[in-house]
Amino acid sequence: MNPIKFSNALIIYFLFSLCACGQGTKGSNRKKMLMHNDSIEMEKEAYWKTKLSDEQYYVLREKGTEQPFTGALLLNNDSGIYKCSACGNPLFTSESKFDSHCGWPSFDKEIKGGKIITQTDNSLGVERTEIMCAHCGGHLGHLFNDGPTSTGMRYCVNSVSLEFVPEKKLSTPRLDTLTLGGGCFWCVEAIYENLKGVVSVESGYSGGIKMNPTYNEVCTGTTKHAEVVQIIFNTSETSLDEIFKVFFTVHDPTTLNQQGADRGTQYRSVIFYRNEAQKKAAQSIIEELERTNIYDKKIVTSIEPFNVFYKADISHQDYFANNKNEDYCQLVIQPKVDKFEALFKNRLKK
Repeated sequence: MNPIKFSNALIIYFLFSLCACGQGTKGSNRKKMLMHNDSIEMEKEAYWKTKLSDEQYYVLREKGTEQPFTGALLLNNDSGIYKCSACGNPLFTSESKFDSHCGWPSFDKEIKGGKIITQTDNSLGVERTEIMCAHCGGHLGHLFNDGPTSTGMRYCVNSVSLEFVPEKKLSTPRLDTLTLGGGCFWCVEAIYENLKGVVSVESGYSGGIKMNPTYNEVCTGTTKHAEVVQIIFNTSETSLDEIFKVFFTVHDPTTLNQQGADRGTQYRSVIFYRNEAQKKAAQSIIEELERTNIYDKKIVTSIEPFNVFYKADISHQDYFANNKNEDYCQLVIQPKVDKFEALFKNRLKK
């Protein structure tokens, strides 16, 4: 796809669609909503019960284990990709699968990109490392360091936690990843999830000094992290230019450490680039916006080299989709989504 250049008229049209992320006292609203996490989790489990089979729910949501040597994928040797059977998150390639004779599908490495998260499991009276899908939190199995290959690792996975996609059904898109901060990550995530060509969007934190920060820690402003979204996109269906067009449409790049009522360095406008192409594209669009004097004030969006992305916990992922009836979603996020859909109506996912 050829880069799409900004015209003055289009930039002005974007300006009219700008909407501050925070309206009212978002901080207090978020605290109130986070107090209801238990009820939110109950709603999520009700959703999974309708989406998953009884066996899938037992393993993925209740951390059960299927009987050894019974899984449909145990002896599968075809080429392809193994995805999470709950949400479709790609987890393993067929090249990493090996026969461990343990009774469950085994892999010696995961697909890169933080697809899997781990935690300590003491449920059987011994310490083990549980592996879970990073996208939906579904239980996959356990990780051991007794693998026979060069990695020394053995990801022991329940077949029912996996969906196999044969190689012949896989496309081979060229993917790119970009990390952006434009105020509340709930708002920005909800918009990019609807843009054609975007493969995945995750909310999290970047640019700070604290390792593995929590949401509450980032909210203090002392970690120096920004609330960000990490976007993986197919460059044959969208482009850096379009990603940046959306970015400068859905937030105000002229307010320092602030989006509407949201104040603090965690809400700063920032682009974390991974390579020179991303850096130059970011510089180019900011120069064009300033050259045409679209804004009354100077653009304060910072362009910084990417270092590390810390994914926010699952309660912050797909927040708008999971909590559309909440006041903040109705009053703040929905209007922004509506404007985005009106402006980019030909670029929405079907």
